[in-house]
Amino acid sequence: MGKKLDSVAEKVDTTKEYPIEEAVALIKDSVVTKFDETVDIAINLGVDAKKSDQMVRGTVVLPYGTGKTVRVLVFAKGEKEKEARDAGADFVGAEDMVEKIQKGWLDFDKAVATPDLMGTVGKLGKLLGPRGLMPNPKLGTVTFDIGKAVKEIKAGKVEYKVEKAGIVHVPVGKTSFDKEKLLENTMAVMKAVVKSKPSSSKGKYIKKVTMSSTMGLGIKLDLTRLKVG
Repeated sequence: MGKKLDSVAEKVDTTKEYPIEEAVALIKDSVVTKFDETVDIAINLGVDAKKSDQMVRGTVVLPYGTGKTVRVLVFAKGEKEKEARDAGADFVGAEDMVEKIQKGWLDFDKAVATPDLMGTVGKLGKLLGPRGLMPNPKLGTVTFDIGKAVKEIKAGKVEYKVEKAGIVHVPVGKTSFDKEKLLENTMAVMKAVVKSKPSSSKGKYIKKVTMSSTMGLGIKLDLTRLKVG
């Protein structure tokens, strides 16, 4: 693996900013592992994430998904339970699912709930909150439109949230994706983050963008050639 990583390092100039097309090509040409690596982008924003009025958070549906199978749990009853199953939810229930999670079961990736069940689901706050699994109305995961929510998550809906250091990390696909799919997914994320710019944010908003695969080197993108405004 050491020799392979050295060969990758020879291809990438870490001081250079690459057009996004070149960056994607480099990432695909630099795969050194046998598994299908995730491709991520890290967006360094000119915001103070410690201030509530400069929080950058939202969701975006990637045109070509993440390449990952997402297991969706839905807290719903009656007709909404059937709607969830018809939309492709992997697990559906109410009090029974709450009890199951309280006993330690966490084999799901996203959770959605109808508003009327949030009083019950709220008991799981300390378990699900720190893991980023708690349904949240701001992210569209507390809703009566259960079918739409499940289908969007299954199709590749991802969340983004600025960290304390002012950086947003978002997966944009897999190294096995075609270049065009990685390009379109990346641009969808960039446009969503730009639209989420807080009105209180002054100065340069997008400071730096770096793209990398799970085991690859970070490749800086040339911001002057990114059409995201």
